[in-house]
Amino acid sequence: MLKCRTVWRKLAPLAKCSSTLCRQNVRRTGLNNGRTPVCVPAARMSTGPVGGGGDNLKYALLVGAVSAGGLLYAVVTMKSDQRRYKERMEELSTRPQKTSITEQTQSEPPAVPEDQPAAAPSIEETSSPAEAEAPKEETAPEVTDTPPADEPVLEVSPEEAAAAVPVVEEEPLVSSEPPPSELSEPPPVVESVVLAEPAAAEPPAAEPPEPQPEVLVESVVDSTPVSLKLPSHAPYLLIGGGTASFAAARSIRARDPGAKVLIVTDEPDLPYMRPPLSKELWFSDDPAVTETLRFKQWNGKERSIYFQPPSFYIRPEDLEGAENGGVAVLNNRKVVYMDVRGNKVKLDDDTEISYDKCLIATGGIPRNLQVIERAGEDVMKKTTLFRKIEDFKSLDKVSRNVKSVTIIGGGFLGSELACALGRRSTESGLEVIQMFPEKGNMGKVLPEYLSNWTTEKVKTEGVKVLTEALVKSVNCKDDKLEIRLKDGRVVTTDHIVAAVGLEPNVDLAKSAGLEVDSDFGGYRVNAELQARSNIWVAGDAACFYDIRLGRRRVEHHDHAVVSGRLAGENMTGASKPYWHQSMFWSDLGPDVGYEAIGIVDSSLPTVGVFAKATAKDTPKAATEKSGTGIRSESETEDTAVSPVASDTPSPAAEHKDDFGKGVIFYLRDKVVVGIILWNVFNRMPIARKIIKDGEEHADLNEVAKLFNIHED
Repeated sequence: MLKCRTVWRKLAPLAKCSSTLCRQNVRRTGLNNGRTPVCVPAARMSTGPVGGGGDNLKYALLVGAVSAGGLLYAVVTMKSDQRRYKERMEELSTRPQKTSITEQTQSEPPAVPEDQPAAAPSIEETSSPAEAEAPKEETAPEVTDTPPADEPVLEVSPEEAAAAVPVVEEEPLVSSEPPPSELSEPPPVVESVVLAEPAAAEPPAAEPPEPQPEVLVESVVDSTPVSLKLPSHAPYLLIGGGTASFAAARSIRARDPGAKVLIVTDEPDLPYMRPPLSKELWFSDDPAVTETLRFKQWNGKERSIYFQPPSFYIRPEDLEGAENGGVAVLNNRKVVYMDVRGNKVKLDDDTEISYDKCLIATGGIPRNLQVIERAGEDVMKKTTLFRKIEDFKSLDKVSRNVKSVTIIGGGFLGSELACALGRRSTESGLEVIQMFPEKGNMGKVLPEYLSNWTTEKVKTEGVKVLTEALVKSVNCKDDKLEIRLKDGRVVTTDHIVAAVGLEPNVDLAKSAGLEVDSDFGGYRVNAELQARSNIWVAGDAACFYDIRLGRRRVEHHDHAVVSGRLAGENMTGASKPYWHQSMFWSDLGPDVGYEAIGIVDSSLPTVGVFAKATAKDTPKAATEKSGTGIRSESETEDTAVSPVASDTPSPAAEHKDDFGKGVIFYLRDKVVVGIILWNVFNRMPIARKIIKDGEEHADLNEVAKLFNIHED
């Protein structure tokens, strides 16, 4: 009826307008007839065909047509309104039934204190079915705006307020608490409601909601982006979680006890030392070594590969508020963009962190052979690129479940892993194969005679060594890997370990505008390890200027320790140059080991002085004095002193193939630029001073006496 009245009000002016026109025409006709009474008699105005009566008939027909059309439109409109009204009422009548069904499943009494905790589990029930329809979504903004006690929230959802009145009366009868109306909202609205409930202390049922809101708030916190927890600013930002970063953090805190240091790393672990991953861990008798990551050193002492326990660090979200500062580690995050001008970085989750001073210690990425990369996914699944803790765990598991492992590479890492797995082969029958393009193990570092001797030593460890082996192709056949060499040899194995070098990680160079050295790779820095006024680089990724040996890039643990320490000092204002000659060491089992310093390249002229080894000349004895398996940590603390030559005369030369212990000097322009101490330990400060002096020596046999290699 309301629609009919509306239609009639719209049509009434039209009808009135038509009748008014008729009356006006009548008046005009009468006036015309009065002026010319001879033409048309007044009695024939509306009935006769003569004169102006035809116009009145047209107006009458027009009025009738309009009235009929309006009446027809009113009837059609009324019928459609009735049909939509019935459909709307049927839809609204089904709502109380649905809510009553969901509330019955909760099996809770209608008591007010117990309804609210029982209503919380219905979030999952009401959000999963198809009840979250458009009418309910319309009420979402009003639930958050209105107080919890205003239950007639559903009155606003229908367009006709009158139709929703009976529904509103039924819902409060089922439950007088606000949660039932709120629980029907979509999940995003539930989160906002849960967070708003603690602020509303009006309902007396504050005790029952305690268990349920706690769970909901925890889920909301877990689902929020981690960027909300992270500090937006770090005075000292260290990119990379390796040895160099930890050494820098420790140095920064030593000079600035209140410093706030944030380490960002893409690894899931806290800073740890990498050398034991290819050395001592493989010789552990603990079957759970892959979980504990603890090992016994050659001197029998046990330690963990982690530099510090978790209690040493603070949480990243607590860094800004830490009164005394601290070191925080942000795991599983990678810096993908660096804004040097704005002094900020962007993480892989789009989080931005600003900094005052920054250290780049991103390390390197293991190289792989192109023939393996092109071989396909099946070959890659059976290939290990050894670098991290997860790689150690994976290779340990593989070596216990397969029959054959092939190591490609004859450098430090490849030779160490070959000896480690070779020891295991005697117990489990594992076949260990090592292949490389050189003529002997570590052929790029050791002189040829010593490289050949080392190769024979590796063979005695149970390793099958293939020299001068260039890989041509790798295929996967019958769940086996077939390695075809360029000389026609074919090797069949179950798993491959690629140990062919390290590629410095310089991903940030482009965004940061930092220079990458074209010869050695890595970020190009000055003698103070500085790339920009407030950016330093340390570790494997730094191509630094050695004040004695020129520009270099070193990939060893001791360099990471020393360069990280120096970078940390310079970040706090020390401005010290990198004059230290870092060392590195490698152990081929517990009986053979060596330490090296400077430039050790087999292409340089060498002079070797050897003596017969004793029981004390082993890696085991090397740790007895220092008390640590990481020899560089103690050696780098020592200061070079003027060595005193031994008075013991050089004994007669032993068998030429017996290289028990000795010193190898690497020369460039008759000046010693590198030294290897073969089974000679705890003498590195002497070697460091010889290189630092940079003098020519007429007789290197006399220089070798400084290391006391002829003493028993």
